[in-house]
Amino acid sequence: MESLKDKIKNSQKSLKDFLGVKNQMALPKLVKVIVSSGTGKSKDKKRNELVAERMTKITGQKPSARGAKKSIASFKLREGDIIGFMVTLRGKRMHHFLDKLINVALPRTRDFRGIDMKAIDDMGNLTIGIKEHIIFPETPDEDLKDVFGLGVTIVTTAKNKKEAEEFFKLMGFPFKGLIK
Repeated sequence: MESLKDKIKNSQKSLKDFLGVKNQMALPKLVKVIVSSGTGKSKDKKRNELVAERMTKITGQKPSARGAKKSIASFKLREGDIIGFMVTLRGKRMHHFLDKLINVALPRTRDFRGIDMKAIDDMGNLTIGIKEHIIFPETPDEDLKDVFGLGVTIVTTAKNKKEAEEFFKLMGFPFKGLIK
């Protein structure tokens, strides 16, 4: 099976023709992948530890804790309380995670019909919301009571939405209308 890095290399010629670019350095590239998850106003340390441990298994990198920016009395939230976790992936880990996301996790999603093209913003970044982290193979099936969602943002150097759409299509992302 062709890896994601090989797919990107092989698709550069067709991307060059589509965009009308002469210089290969002007083509869109992957910069980073940001995986984040909110734990809510949970004061439960076990829940925070569980989310951090599962995100470590899924991404292969320890997440950094994110604290609340403001105190909100009605939510019983104090400034600095841990309300989420975030991982920034680059290089080999980024490619490995995206390969796993495209080829294993997204097809395992319940009632998956493809990613909507609206998920690509005007700056050329793709943001995907994953409702259940259990679509990744690293998570054990017996712990189904502690399910949480993830947000995945894929940052590129694409200059606009059109460039990004073509770049993601050539990478093999399953968009609506492209899935058989």
